[in-house]
Amino acid sequence: MTVRIGVEEEFHVLDVETGELVPRAGTVLHDLPEKRFTTELLQSAVETNSDVHTTLDGLLADLSRSRSDLRDAASRHGLAVAAAGTVPFLPGGAPRVTADARYLRMVGEYGRLAQEQLICGLHVHAEVPDRDTAVRMMCLIAPWIPALLALSASSPFWDGADTGYASWRTMVWQRWPTAGPIGCYPDAAAYDAAVTELIDSGVVGDPGMIYYDLRPSDHHPTLELRVCDASPRVETSVLIAALFRALVMRAGTRLADGPVPRCRGRHEWLRAATWRAARSGLEGDLIDPVSRRPAPAARVIRTMLTRLRAELEACGDWETVRELADKALADGSAAHRIRQVTAREDLLAGVDELVALTAGTQRHRRRPPARVLSMVPGGLHRGHVEAVGG
Repeated sequence: MTVRIGVEEEFHVLDVETGELVPRAGTVLHDLPEKRFTTELLQSAVETNSDVHTTLDGLLADLSRSRSDLRDAASRHGLAVAAAGTVPFLPGGAPRVTADARYLRMVGEYGRLAQEQLICGLHVHAEVPDRDTAVRMMCLIAPWIPALLALSASSPFWDGADTGYASWRTMVWQRWPTAGPIGCYPDAAAYDAAVTELIDSGVVGDPGMIYYDLRPSDHHPTLELRVCDASPRVETSVLIAALFRALVMRAGTRLADGPVPRCRGRHEWLRAATWRAARSGLEGDLIDPVSRRPAPAARVIRTMLTRLRAELEACGDWETVRELADKALADGSAAHRIRQVTAREDLLAGVDELVALTAGTQRHRRRPPARVLSMVPGGLHRGHVEAVGG
């Protein structure tokens, strides 16, 4: 049976002229349906929610439509949206928190950690038969999650500087006390008891703040992937959704076939593999989930496809996923592409490239404002409009 999937994509709201994050999510969302478009913790980001799909064509059309509607809504107000883990320019002033009681409590409790939540992710929900199955699946799926992060990596810049990471969003995100690789649990009762213990400790306020890379949804019959950067190209979002669905299907088959080997204590290794994926993206080595040794990213991705071929074929996804994966490996990560554009031109051109990739259009080159921060071999040199720096 084909597993149904749904996708949530987060987008940065940007000033078209400066490329700077702006707290105007409410303006963009004013005329858009609440069911599909929502606010986030900070007013510089918005989220879209897809319908539930069985086919990749349906998912692609859905995500493309949401992106088009969001882009049109933003452009009416002189704004733009970009799907990426981070964008190069942070707000000139203090970020504006969305006027929601839960969000306000979070900022009060976590301070600067919450105020610097200037990141966007891609979340994929895959249907599961029950919560016990979802919890048992996590230990089987988790070793391959860093490879999905590498495919999504789109956040090399932070506050006008190259961080040296393909996914700096991962580094920002993992500062939360309940973020990162998930542990292994025998059933839903054990997992829920661990969540209750965390809430009772006072460190987190509710189940929605369990930010692990994988988690069973607390309000849908799904397993949720949360590790990925938001992807500028919609096709990358579809590729990741397809691979995650196949991983869920493979895990379900293994569980149905009988007892699986006990967890080999892979949690420290998983954190290291996640860091490696965030550092390298597709442009360096990843940690092979089978050997636990360094291996070129392309080899790890192709190994994953080979292992998942039966599940991908069962969904009718094999040819599409193989083509999308080949293109992703040939083009490199979004982080690599943005670095190339920035090195040739400047950071503002990198922002424009993110906006164009998000829209599925070609970037129109523009004369950069005087004093634009540019990337040159060896580091940054001065040059950005003063308004960008705040």
